[in-house]
Amino acid sequence: MSTPEEARRVKLISSLFSPEQDLIEKAIKQMEGYFGPADWVSEKLLFNRTKYYAKEMGWPLYRRFISFSRLISPDSIVDIKLATNRIENEYLLERRRRINIDPGYIALERLVLATGKNYVHRIYLKKGLYADLTLVFHAGTFKPLAWTYPDYSDEKVIGYFNMLRNGYLHHLREEEKEGPGDNYA
Repeated sequence: MSTPEEARRVKLISSLFSPEQDLIEKAIKQMEGYFGPADWVSEKLLFNRTKYYAKEMGWPLYRRFISFSRLISPDSIVDIKLATNRIENEYLLERRRRINIDPGYIALERLVLATGKNYVHRIYLKKGLYADLTLVFHAGTFKPLAWTYPDYSDEKVIGYFNMLRNGYLHHLREEEKEGPGDNYA
């Protein structure tokens, strides 16, 4: 029999893309207001692996990945996704999104995204949201799965996530040195 234990806190990350680069910057600031300071923001990337969003949002699309300094409980990803949906909705134009925000988290073993879309590999959480197992960490690097979006399978993007995982691991080790009671929420 296993004994249930609370999950280790994880590193909050997010992808933001839009045809409006200034809107991405504005949304990052809003997210920092909700979730605390970002500790890393990627360079501007062209979001060109699919044109799925072009009709709704326009073209070309630009993306930024970000991570946050405060660790979160994995189950808080539901409320985080609901908050990012509210941010997206603030910028609707004629009921069309101008920005897409996809939060998730890095754990030592995996990268998980939150989504409102069900699929065979997605696990229902609550409030209409699912956990999408996007990458697994194996043999020293994140690895894509059969269903991983092509942009998350990109070597450069995986390099970002490996770097963030290394920083997260360092953070966890520092907390262990500090001992219980010295950790922040």
